Amino acid sequence: MTTRDEMNSPVDQVNEPILRCQDITKSFLGVNAVNGATFDVPKGKITALIGPNGAGKTTVVNIISGAMKCDSGTVHMGSTDVTNWERYKIARLGLMRTFQLSRELGGLTVLENLLVAPKVQAGESLFNIFFRPRLLKREERQNIERATEILRTYGLYELRDSLARELSGGQKKLLEISRGVMASPSLFLLDEPMAGVNPALIERIGGYILDMKRQGMTVLMIEHNLNVVEKICDNVIVLAEGRTLATGRLSELRANPEVVQAYLGEIINAGPHN
Repeated sequence: MTTRDEMNSPVDQVNEPILRCQDITKSFLGVNAVNGATFDVPKGKITALIGPNGAGKTTVVNIISGAMKCDSGTVHMGSTDVTNWERYKIARLGLMRTFQLSRELGGLTVLENLLVAPKVQAGESLFNIFFRPRLLKREERQNIERATEILRTYGLYELRDSLARELSGGQKKLLEISRGVMASPSLFLLDEPMAGVNPALIERIGGYILDMKRQGMTVLMIEHNLNVVEKICDNVIVLAEGRTLATGRLSELRANPEVVQAYLGEIINAGPHN
């Protein structure tokens, strides 16, 4: 797996944020799950969202992706205010996400799971179905070719005709990630992509995420594996008690007493190999 630093050019241009969250709040039964979280996600980079359990990480991702509405604050994708938009509208702007527990389309084959991913397919139009069948066949052929290429890359090609529900946990995680890649997102939200997988698969997934960056995608990932964060992430956002505690590279955050006290403690001071 190539590291983050090996991918960055000597002259790293200033990146405008692809995502900007400002003073996001969300409470449940009077308890603040998110309490004024504010941060930017730079375009074309891999950013980690870390923090202790209950820090509000998944709630923030749910708000960004439209799965949940915030009580106050704003979310911008580029220059567009998408605060409390419906999920499908945000997805049309180029946002995709995965979940802590993989959500495959169990009754479809592995290949079919990828074929449903591309946005605004010609077959969604009744006019095209009846009057432009050649267009549909051409697009379907192109989608199958691309899906097959992605499945080969992710080691799932031999399982292409298997039902998704028959896959192992690790294979389901790969399927969900590859389905997201099939949609060509500009912003890909990954919720704990390394959770529950073996070390060899962690290494592979890390390589795939770096490949996403090479392809021009921006990645925001919730991740507890600090070895992975250290190795592949350009930027780290630390949440604690629903607010943004600090941002920067993990090496910088080790020297931040507030971050160490709130979350990282002995783990972050021990370095990336412990």
